[in-house]
Amino acid sequence: MSENLKHPLKLDSISNSQSPQRPSKIFKTADDLSEESQQLQSMSQHPGIQRYLLAIEYIGTRFSGSQQQSNCRTVVGVLEEAFRKFIGQPVSIFCSSRTDAGVHALSNVCHVDVERISKRKPGEVLEPHESAVVKKAVNHFLQKNEGDVMVIDVRSVPANFHARYKAQERTYFYRFLSGPEPLSTFEKDRAWHVPEELDLCSMQEACKVLVGHHDFSSFRAAGCQAKSPIRTLDELNVSEVVSSPCFPSIMERKQNNLVEEDPHAHTNKLETDTPSSFNEGQGFGVRKKHRCFVVTARARSFLYHQVRLLVGVLKCVGTGDLKVPDVERILNAKTVTAASPMAPACGLYLGQVKYDLP
Repeated sequence: MSENLKHPLKLDSISNSQSPQRPSKIFKTADDLSEESQQLQSMSQHPGIQRYLLAIEYIGTRFSGSQQQSNCRTVVGVLEEAFRKFIGQPVSIFCSSRTDAGVHALSNVCHVDVERISKRKPGEVLEPHESAVVKKAVNHFLQKNEGDVMVIDVRSVPANFHARYKAQERTYFYRFLSGPEPLSTFEKDRAWHVPEELDLCSMQEACKVLVGHHDFSSFRAAGCQAKSPIRTLDELNVSEVVSSPCFPSIMERKQNNLVEEDPHAHTNKLETDTPSSFNEGQGFGVRKKHRCFVVTARARSFLYHQVRLLVGVLKCVGTGDLKVPDVERILNAKTVTAASPMAPACGLYLGQVKYDLP
């Protein structure tokens, strides 16, 4: 998942970040500082090279994660290929946050160094491209490759600006669709379908137990390479939102004065209609909507699979399989075997990575 910490550049899970408060500080060990210092010191580059910060969105369904892997389709691999076609030479792209196979991003951030070489006079270094040109050109090539990645923003940054190390906080969203009806084709691989009813109030109470500075060993998957399980979870909440994709029903349009009420609407209704067969009066052929819940998790960094493990516990609280006191018990157990099964990747979205941009 997006909180993947399996690799050196792994995220230490999104997209969450709308609070005006500054993220809590994370105290780093000498080893952490040494590693970061070495990374930053190694970023010296030729004066003709421009570093760009890119915000990208993608549907993770057909990707084997975000980071480059041999013989696998990855987000970085597709993006690097688009840049190669644009500038005519290979580049290396570094992501702020790694996402696993099946995990989506509303906005992941990465950086890339580009040297603009003249195609007419090989070896001649030209002025760097404008950010808008980079965005348009790279998207042109991305749309020819499945079209499931798009650059949504580009900015020129100094040579020492690192997408991972300069990130101040990350926000993730997780979507549940609750209800007995089968999942819509439009929602396939975009949310976790939970047939049971979910108790929103109980899930919100459980969130209060987990917010703050804790040892999250119970929410740290095997294989996590973070040196410490201590993390500060700045925000964790659950809210019910309108299902998406959502097109307004006749009732909703009436409430917004978009259509006039048909005085004969009720007399035209067949006497044999039932709420179950006609979706509670919405009409034949209109799909009954699921209830949609979104978990928001925001922190400076996350442990490997932390968000999906947190969501797995919240779901069990929502269905009544766990009670709120059980969440505190799981947290205090400090072992992942105490937690509920991890939520699937399909409902997870990296929402935003926050920076103090120059």
